[in-house]
Amino acid sequence: MSEIEIRAVRFDAPVAQQLIQAALADLGARYGGTGDDTPVDATEFEPPDGAFLVAYLAGEPVGCGGWRSHGADTAELKRMYTAPAARGRGVARTVLAAVERSAREQGRKRVVLECGDKQPEAIAMYRSAGYERIPNFGFYKDAEGCVSFGRTL
Repeated sequence: MSEIEIRAVRFDAPVAQQLIQAALADLGARYGGTGDDTPVDATEFEPPDGAFLVAYLAGEPVGCGGWRSHGADTAELKRMYTAPAARGRGVARTVLAAVERSAREQGRKRVVLECGDKQPEAIAMYRSAGYERIPNFGFYKDAEGCVSFGRTL
């Protein structure tokens, strides 16, 4: 199995945008519409207030995830995605661990995230990584099917 390489990139970098568009298409297929209407600004993912990471397998970009500040000591996980051809190879777990490490290095003590109930594989991964249900928050706080999770780093 190839080693997964994680690189920090700008949120608005072409490689990041390509993966984000694939993530939104996946969400759109599950939920309809654009996939995710949460307002995001590329500057929110710049250190020390955030980061955006891309996973590579054999030199090809296959996954991504990032975090942005959600209060003084909390990071919000955003835009987690693994390309279908790379699923089941540990990409998402590797990205999640790298996002958590990045947030911890910038002084964050907790990670929170919003997810939808039509993403059972993501929910299973978050639960197995130690995330627990928390009250819904953010853009989809009152949306049917929103499930939120948090984890102390």
